Amino acid sequence: MENILIAGGSGYVGRALTKKLQDKGYTVSWLTRKIDPQINITQYLWNWEQNSIDLVAIEKAELIINLAGANVNGKRWTKEWKKEIYDSRICATEFLFEIISKYPNKIKTYISASATGFYGCTTSDKIYTETDSAANDFLAKTCYDWEQLSNKFTLLGIRTLTVRTGIVLSRDSKAFKKMALPIRLGLGAAIGNGNQFFPWIHLDDLCRIYLKLISDNNLHGTFNAVAPQYLTNQELMKAIAQRYNKSIWLPNIPSLIVKLIFGEIADSILNGSRISSEKIISCNFNFKYLNINACINS
Repeated sequence: MENILIAGGSGYVGRALTKKLQDKGYTVSWLTRKIDPQINITQYLWNWEQNSIDLVAIEKAELIINLAGANVNGKRWTKEWKKEIYDSRICATEFLFEIISKYPNKIKTYISASATGFYGCTTSDKIYTETDSAANDFLAKTCYDWEQLSNKFTLLGIRTLTVRTGIVLSRDSKAFKKMALPIRLGLGAAIGNGNQFFPWIHLDDLCRIYLKLISDNNLHGTFNAVAPQYLTNQELMKAIAQRYNKSIWLPNIPSLIVKLIFGEIADSILNGSRISSEKIISCNFNFKYLNINACINS
């Protein structure tokens, strides 16, 4: 089994993916900016800002998964935080490419995370596929630049894949708990007009997509990682309310209020696109969580 190196392995997705890979018999290690002695995983230090990395990590790796990047929803989008979101993806990937291109290694496959933010924030009924062009807002530009850099790994003869991921959910995820809390308190409401689409995927299905991409050497390029269900914000709120035997009785939260609270990131909350998962399905991948009820009741 391959030796897999994960950049950003200590995050929500990284930890779940690490366990899945280990259960399948893969050897997994992490690239990290701070060693966590509480985790029984081989960890190698790197810091793209200081151009430093433990080269043993690169020497041993046969496959790299890059999940590194500041949390897009971590805080209000100030100029400084937007720079952190961008640099932690683009500059980190650029540094990794430079290292791999300079030093001997056994790397055969490189898989990079991206996001459905590539397609922009829109209320259009269009269904977006992997062949569509990037939008022109901040998230789209970040995703586009990130993917362009990731594609450079093909120049090194490395099989390269990109995973454009929707909002990752599970019953225990922070994202789900944040959405569920006001509903459980009887204060839930749809956002804006409620008709914006909410591209999502269950954590387990996302990890299984990575496993599929790792194991099938015939796969290349970009794949959307979203559940097949086209879900609106209104439908999501109703599903969560049913899960807790609550009702949505408050009026929708006005767009103006959302913009005042969240600033620029409000656009991604008030607008959402329909994203196709047909490409990964056509590669004989079967989703376990086809709809939001299966996801939040699991």
